[in-house]
Amino acid sequence: MRRVLIGVLSVCATAALLLAAQVPRPAPEFVFSLPTGKTINLSSYKGKVVALEFLLTTCPHCKRCSSSMQRVYEELGGRGFQPLGVAINDGAQELIPGYARELRLTFPIGMTDRNKVIDFLQHPVMLTMMMPQLVIIDKKGTIRAQYSGTDPFFENEDQNLRNIVEPLLKQ
Repeated sequence: MRRVLIGVLSVCATAALLLAAQVPRPAPEFVFSLPTGKTINLSSYKGKVVALEFLLTTCPHCKRCSSSMQRVYEELGGRGFQPLGVAINDGAQELIPGYARELRLTFPIGMTDRNKVIDFLQHPVMLTMMMPQLVIIDKKGTIRAQYSGTDPFFENEDQNLRNIVEPLLKQ
């Protein structure tokens, strides 16, 4: 029984590695809408280091990530760091203004369809997407890091975000 369990876990771990999105990779074009109806093109931020958070407006982990991005933005925004938030939950259009107000966010927060996010992240459709999902994109438009909500990155996200963004700002 123990050998069977170890075998199953080994196969699952191998499958997870094979299914993981490749990093680095070029960021595909991605468009999302603000609650006002204005659309944002990710490519319009080329030349900046972008932290793109895919979130649920009702998720406490997403709120913590958005707050971390805001703190780092206050420190590094003048040097070319740009956070963006994209909600994928039902009712996001109505919930985003309260989300941004509650967390005192000053960066764009919009929404899009969950399937577009799955495609962008290269996330396996059959696996649960743990939130938030955070993508770091360099000045040239290359995805340099991608983290799922259960990643150890989120245990100290302020410092971990700074550790990734600061070197990219110097490039």
